Amino acid sequence: MNFLDIPSQFDVLVVGAGAAGLYTALCLPDSLRVGLITKETVTLSASDWAQGGIAAAVSPEDSPKLHIEDTLKAGAGLCDPEAVEFLAEQAPICIKSLINLGVAFDRHDQNLAFTLEAAHSRPRVLHAADTTGREVTTTLTAQVLRRQNIQVIQQALALNLWIEPETGRCQGISLFYQGKVTWIRAGAVVLATGGGGQVFAQTTNPAVSTGDGVAIAWRAGAILRDLEFVQFHPTALTKPGRFLISEAVRGEGAHLVDNQGRRFAFDYHPAGELAPRDVVSRAIFSHLQRTSADLATAHVWLDMRPIPADKIRHRFPNIIQVCQHSGIDVFNELVPVAPAAHYWMGGILTDLQNRTNIPGLYAVGETASTGVHGANRLASNSLLECIVFGAQMADLDDEALQKDELQKSEFLSNSSTLVLSEDEWHNQHAQLKTLREKLPRLVWQSAGICRQELGLESAIATIESWQQDFANLPLSQFLQSLRPTEPASFNLPDIEQQLRLWAETRNLLDVAYLILKSAAFRTESRGGHYRLDYPQPDPDWQVHTIVQYDHWSKSI
Repeated sequence: MNFLDIPSQFDVLVVGAGAAGLYTALCLPDSLRVGLITKETVTLSASDWAQGGIAAAVSPEDSPKLHIEDTLKAGAGLCDPEAVEFLAEQAPICIKSLINLGVAFDRHDQNLAFTLEAAHSRPRVLHAADTTGREVTTTLTAQVLRRQNIQVIQQALALNLWIEPETGRCQGISLFYQGKVTWIRAGAVVLATGGGGQVFAQTTNPAVSTGDGVAIAWRAGAILRDLEFVQFHPTALTKPGRFLISEAVRGEGAHLVDNQGRRFAFDYHPAGELAPRDVVSRAIFSHLQRTSADLATAHVWLDMRPIPADKIRHRFPNIIQVCQHSGIDVFNELVPVAPAAHYWMGGILTDLQNRTNIPGLYAVGETASTGVHGANRLASNSLLECIVFGAQMADLDDEALQKDELQKSEFLSNSSTLVLSEDEWHNQHAQLKTLREKLPRLVWQSAGICRQELGLESAIATIESWQQDFANLPLSQFLQSLRPTEPASFNLPDIEQQLRLWAETRNLLDVAYLILKSAAFRTESRGGHYRLDYPQPDPDWQVHTIVQYDHWSKSI
C-alpha cells in the first residue's frame, strides 16, 4: 500500500489486529469507514498464540450461572459482578456468531467438544486442537479482508492519541508509516493492542506485546486500573521463545514433577497441578528456590505420558510439533517448563460499552480493564472477552462519533525533518538497544512472581533515571516537539526499525513504571500479585488500584 493511500480521516480507527481488534472491526456498522492499524501484519498477535481455547457455557451440563461463579472465585474478590454476568450470558451468542463466521471448533460426532481447564467446575472450553487462537484470528482476518468498509493499514505504528485541547475529546492518532509521521482524524479510536508481556524477561507473549495501548492512553490522561495484576503461566517451555504449554495438557491428565520425579505441586495446594495458575506458578517458583541455584534457567518437568498417546495426537498436535522441534519427544520424555508472564489483568478502565474516561476513546481485549478478570483471570476467558466486548461496538452510532462536529482536518503542510550525523545516530541506537535489553531483566527480578518493597523501590528509581535518559535522546526531543497535524520525515538509515525500537522502548519504560509503582502501592498479596513482605490478602485491600497520570488511589 502506498503511503498516500491512507486517508486523513476515518469514522473509526481500530489499533491492533488480534482477536479484539479484528472482531471489533467486523462488528462496527458497515456504514462506517474503518481503519484497522497493526504494527506487524494481520496475522501476528497474542490471540494467534492462544492454545487452550475459549470458555462458554453452551453444553447441556453447564450454565452461565456456573461460569459466573467460577470466574468470580478466580478473580479473588476484585471482579465486577455486572461485567462477569454480561460476559457469561453473552458467551453462547458469541460462540454461535464465530461458528457462523466459519470458526471450526473441534467436535465429537456432530456436537461441540469441550475440555476442562483449571478452576472451571465444568468442561466448557471449546477448542480447535491446540491452536484455537490461530483458528479464530485466521477466520476473522479472512472476513476483515473481504469487507469493503475496512481498510487495513499494516506495519504502521501508533505513536500518540490526538486530543482536542478544548473538549478533551480523542479525535485521532499520530502514526508512523512508511518512513513518515502523519496524523489521522477519527470520530472514535479503539485501542485493542493486547498486553505488555515483553516488559518481562520471561514471557509467553509475542514480540509485538509491548503494552502500547496502555502506555499511549496513560500519557493522554486515561484512567488505568489494577496494573499490578499479571498472570504468570506456570508451564512455558524453557527453550527460546518460551512457548506456552497449554493448561489443557494438565486438564487432560499431565503431571508436574521435580528432578526426583515427585509430584510436588500437592505440597502447595490440595488441587496439585490443577490449582489456579498463580498458585501453580508460585509452587514451581518456591520449589525451584529451594532446589536450584540459578532461577533464570531453572525448570521443573511436565510429564505428558499419563495421557493416552492417541489423545495427545488428537488434542495437542502443535505442542508435539514445537517440542519435537526442540528435540523433545513428548510421548517418551519429560518436557522442561517454568513460569513466564502470560496475561495482564489490568489495563485501561472501561465500561460495558468499552468507553474510557476520554470521550471518543474506547478499549477492547487485554488492553482494557472491563472488570471480568479481577485479580486473576480464569483460563480461556480472555479470547471470550475479546469477542463479547468487541461485539458491543456494533452499537456505535453517529451521536457517539459526533459526526456533525468532525471538521475536515487543517493539516500543516510544512514537514519537519530530523537529520543526525552517523555518529549521533549510532550512539542513540546503542542507548536504545541497551535500555531495551536491560529493562525486562530488571522488571522480571523486581516485579516477577514474588515481589517486595526494597526491590520495587530500587527498580522504580532505576526506571525513572532511564526515562530521563530516554527523554534526552535527539529522536525523543524531535518527536515530542511535533505539534498536532504537523507531519515529519527522517533523513536517517533504517528508520522503520529505529523508530519502532524508539516507540516500543518508550512504551515499555512507561509500562514498567506503571507496574512497579502499582505493585509497590498494593501492600498485600492477591491473585496475580504476590508480595513476600505482605504474603496474605488484606480485607482493606479488596479494592482496585486506580492510576491517572502520576496519581495512585484506591477505588471500590
